[in-house]
Amino acid sequence: MARIIISPNKYIQGDGELAKLKDYISSLGNAHFVIADDLVLSITRGTVEQSFQGSDAKVVFERFNGECSRPEIDRLREICSNAKCNVIVGIGGGKTLDTAKAVAHYAGLPVVIVPTVASTDAPCSALSVIYSEEGVFSEYLLLPRNPDIVLVDTGIVARAPVRTLVAGMGDALATYFEARACAESNSPTMAGGQPTKAALTLAKLCYDTLLEDGLKARLAAENKVSTRAVENIIEANTYLSGLGFESGGLAAAHSIHNGFTVMEECHHLYHGEKVAFGTIVQLVMENRPTEEIDEVISFCISIGLPVTLREMGIQDINKDEIMKVAEASCANEETIYNMPFKVTPQDVFAAILSADALGREYVTAGLYDAAISEYDTVHHNNHQQRGAENAYHC
Repeated sequence: MARIIISPNKYIQGDGELAKLKDYISSLGNAHFVIADDLVLSITRGTVEQSFQGSDAKVVFERFNGECSRPEIDRLREICSNAKCNVIVGIGGGKTLDTAKAVAHYAGLPVVIVPTVASTDAPCSALSVIYSEEGVFSEYLLLPRNPDIVLVDTGIVARAPVRTLVAGMGDALATYFEARACAESNSPTMAGGQPTKAALTLAKLCYDTLLEDGLKARLAAENKVSTRAVENIIEANTYLSGLGFESGGLAAAHSIHNGFTVMEECHHLYHGEKVAFGTIVQLVMENRPTEEIDEVISFCISIGLPVTLREMGIQDINKDEIMKVAEASCANEETIYNMPFKVTPQDVFAAILSADALGREYVTAGLYDAAISEYDTVHHNNHQQRGAENAYHC
């Protein structure tokens, strides 16, 4: 099988770059269909309109309804067609961007991706993750090409809720370990071939960057400032993880994320928060050295990612419900089958409970009492903040 690496045509990252949007995308068309949710539009619309001021180009704004579902994709495609637009621009978080990519695919139009958070590695990929209207994972939509342009205004990203940056680190955390598993099993990647050395190198650089700059970036983001560490983490979350997962491969961590979407208790979690726990579960399944698992758990604790089922929102462990998660993780065509050994729902079930036990060891040892208290307050009890963050994230 061929080794293949794919990427967006152009990746742009810098403070204030959204103000130059017209200059970057004018060659793609002259009628732009901008998809964003209400909160993101309130933050970015003025900048976008000012960028096109004095231009003959048409800009049509349309509200994203919050879920990357088939009905929402069809709705937006019809509006775009009626408006006779010839370029799709998605501005926002992972679900908005995946929706924009899907709309562009079905409309046969170029797509420009503008993340306002570094919460997932979705922006650079030729992939949209489709959910039901209720938020349950449905399918991966593999696209024939990557976005034409990815533009990241780091000034906007640095001012987003800190939780979104941390969730992005959770998503990026899986990149190296899943790519390594795919390389060991010679499994095909989302790019349509086996992993390249370049993709594996980018995946490892992604992990190294998280360890080096993750905590520093979180602390800077809490003060709403963009430092070199923040810039590095935005690149890791968005570009390094994006290329690393797509051309390096997905394995168990993301399948386990998909499994947890069947539990209502986990619906408040961001994608990367579930993926981070799924990464620990994958390492347990692989029986990786204790030192490696300790490093990953310690990193998660340091930046506020969940390491126990309680932190995932599951206060009372029902083993029948955990088995449903395990069974959903092993659904047909899931990426868990890219692991270099046979995997059954019973294996996943055991690994989930074992990963939770490992996480609880840290709690019992009192290594982060203050951190877990803060995590519970911010992520489970503060519903008003959660609503605002979810709006920004979509």
